[in-house]
Amino acid sequence: MRWADGFIAVDWGTTNRRAHRIDHAGACVSSIEDDLGVLSVPPGGFPAAANDIRDKLGDLPLLMAGMVGSTRGWVEAPYVSCPADLDDLGPRLSWVEPGRAAIIPGLSILADGRADVMRGEEVQMFGAVAAGLIPATCFICHPGTHNKWVAVDNGKIVDFRTVMTGEMFDMLRKRGILAEMLTEEAKPDAAFREGAQRGLNASALTAELFSVRARVLLGDMPRASAASYVSGLLIGADLGVGLGLARQSDIIIMGRGELTRLYAAATAVAGCSAREIDGSTAFVAGAVAIARMLD
Repeated sequence: MRWADGFIAVDWGTTNRRAHRIDHAGACVSSIEDDLGVLSVPPGGFPAAANDIRDKLGDLPLLMAGMVGSTRGWVEAPYVSCPADLDDLGPRLSWVEPGRAAIIPGLSILADGRADVMRGEEVQMFGAVAAGLIPATCFICHPGTHNKWVAVDNGKIVDFRTVMTGEMFDMLRKRGILAEMLTEEAKPDAAFREGAQRGLNASALTAELFSVRARVLLGDMPRASAASYVSGLLIGADLGVGLGLARQSDIIIMGRGELTRLYAAATAVAGCSAREIDGSTAFVAGAVAIARMLD
């Protein structure tokens, strides 16, 4: 079977998995999403997990990206050093089933005492450029468990920085002294915007976090506002990191809608403009562009 006849694109993360059946025209005709990320797969279990995807979406070739190519995944797909573009990924695929299943490599930076890596986000960004969803030179924010700030120049990812904002917020909600106050969902409301402004200017983020507890206890902040405020505080500090890397004030925010909305609100607080792009649409476009290199 040729890749041009159709394939399955899989964004396989640490805790979640999203798979899309792509037809001969490069269109997504069906998708599945579940919580069967790489950490849920037992040793030696990836072939069976791949067959599960095929059982649901069809007996087609698999093109995979994300943590499935990490040391915790099916096989380790070596990183491609930046600067890099879409053409650098196709020849560097790691084949786990010859001709039938491949893993797209991630990107890395190691320079001037700074190291960084990404897996999966690069497919979305290159796909968005290839599909004309974003310009070939731009600055991208990709929120998630580990938010990415990415500089793209003439279609190449030339620099990026990762901030552990999503993981930090999740940890605060699950354990520690603030957990009981962070039971509500974060919303881009007035409390969020206040937190974002504070985070942008915070020189001691850990101190600012403790002050949330004090404000609630002393009646200066409603308990129901704490989650939005803390989310804003963390995202504001995150944005401060990104603006240090940005080459322009227009930011493209790419990912899942519930997260891009929060980052767009914080970006407005910082006086920058933002445009939101759906990450799944961009991922499919990137996978299609790579699959077209394979026949």
